[in-house]
Formats: sequence, C-alpha cells, structure tokens
Amino acid sequence: MSGMTQPQKPRPAIKQSDYQRLSEFRYLIRRFLEFSQIQAEDAGLTPRQHQALLAIKGFPGGGPVTVGDLAERLRIRHHSAVELINRLCEAGLVARDQDKDDHRRVLLRLTERADDCLAELSAAHLDELSRIEPMLKRLLVRE
Repeated sequence: MSGMTQPQKPRPAIKQSDYQRLSEFRYLIRRFLEFSQIQAEDAGLTPRQHQALLAIKGFPGGGPVTVGDLAERLRIRHHSAVELINRLCEAGLVARDQDKDDHRRVLLRLTERADDCLAELSAAHLDELSRIEPMLKRLLVRE
C-alpha cells in the first residue's frame, strides 16, 4: 500500500487560554526548580543529592528504601543511583544497612546530619510552595 497516506488526525481544539495556562504552569515549575537548586547548593548539596535525601525520607508508606526504589523515585538508572548513594555515604548523609530478612538487599537511611539538613531545606521549600500555591490553584481550575 505504498503511496497511500494515513488520514490526518484532526487537531485537538485547544483554546488560547489553555496554552497560556500550560505555559504559566511550566514557568512556575521552572521557577520552583530554580529556587530548589539554589537552596540545595546553599546547603552544600547538588540538586540531585537533595532530591535523593527527600526521596528516602518521604518514601511512600515510610518503609525501607532500596537503591532500586531510589532509582525509580528519581527516574535514573540503577548504576547512577549507586554512584549517587556512594557520594552521599562518603559525605556522611546516608547509611547503608543490610536487610535482616534478605541479606542480598541493602536498605538506605538518612543520618542525623542529613535529617537536619533536609528539615531546613524542606521548611524553605514548603514556604515557597505556600507562596506559589494561589497561582497554582488558579491554573488548575479549568475555565
């Protein structure tokens, strides 16, 4: 069937206000991420290290976190998560514990130093979120 073209899918009907909402939403996300990067760097962390600490501390259900869990939460490859954890362990921010039930599994936990650092960073981030919350709410209400 060469030479035949597929019928073109009709273009979705998107209003100008929808484009503006999406653009503003992305702008707010970029501003929040920029804020987060500056805060992490001021605390002596890379943004990825900050994200890793938050992913471990805020893991759903509060259960133990494996390297695989962390890789999934950060959307990175397993070997990249291992390298990140190595750097966090060297910095005294994360400790590895062997799972008592399955000795092949390594569980990650924050050190007291990481808990202190993350609490400070999280307080600043929660303040920033409350500041942009009204703008986000306006964007999420579809007209």
